[in-house]
Amino acid sequence: MRIVPHLLGAAITAALLSTSLQAAELTGTLKKIKDSGTITLGHRDASIPFSYLGNDPRQPVGYSHDLQLKAVEAIKQELGMPELKVRYNLVTSQTRIPLVQNGTVDLECGSTTNNVERQQQVDFSVGIFEVGTRLLTKKTSGVSDFADLKGKNVVTTAGTTSERLLKAMNADQQMGMNIISAKDHGESFLMLESSRAVAFMMDDALLYGEMAKAKKPADWAVVGTPQSFEIYGCMLRKGDLAFKQVVDRAISSTFSSGDIHAIYATWFQQPVPPKGLTLNFPMSAELQKLIANPTDKAAEQL
Repeated sequence: MRIVPHLLGAAITAALLSTSLQAAELTGTLKKIKDSGTITLGHRDASIPFSYLGNDPRQPVGYSHDLQLKAVEAIKQELGMPELKVRYNLVTSQTRIPLVQNGTVDLECGSTTNNVERQQQVDFSVGIFEVGTRLLTKKTSGVSDFADLKGKNVVTTAGTTSERLLKAMNADQQMGMNIISAKDHGESFLMLESSRAVAFMMDDALLYGEMAKAKKPADWAVVGTPQSFEIYGCMLRKGDLAFKQVVDRAISSTFSSGDIHAIYATWFQQPVPPKGLTLNFPMSAELQKLIANPTDKAAEQL
């Protein structure tokens, strides 16, 4: 077939124009990633089993991290960059929001609660998990609910919603608790295990993760009436709709395909690194609803 020269030229021009328009449409985080050839993922070091350092101290693992990698695959396809480099950046409860805001981290998937206050600072993906805030304590402690904490040492992790809830409860109900704010979940459990605190308040799934790390897991119990129900989401910079749509599609597709059930089983119903312990944490009815109907709303907005 003979191609007419002026038609060939028009086709080339159209292709170049399409490519340049496509490039011009990229903004925000997608443009940043495309230009640098790298995406930076925020991860935790001790949020078992969501995002933490397992057997390899350089490689995060966990339920949330697996969903984060699903988002990375979707971003590679969106940008046509199969060789996109992934860089990891450790975050804590206190640093995770500022590091997303200032561009150091492009996407943070860990154990971050989506709430109305944080929505003023960052955007959230559709929810990836739902938890209740409860207590971890020794079975012999005499603590079965929050009312039993009056006048006692209680630990929680700094910069979390549990810290805020516990301090408000202490003030409103005049409970006389001595609240210890540890730097991360690992330190919180160390305070508990060494008897410097009688109970550790945190999200129930994280408490099961800490219990699995204990020298004698059978000595511990998660107790108490949940003080809140919270939805975890992946954090990204505020107002970056194009990037958020790619991340949301990746997570929602993982839900609708059923792949989420294998991911859940891996981290909550099977042995997890580094000790090969099983959390035995069944999927809640709330999480099943979230998977069936993904939303980026906070629990208090539903």
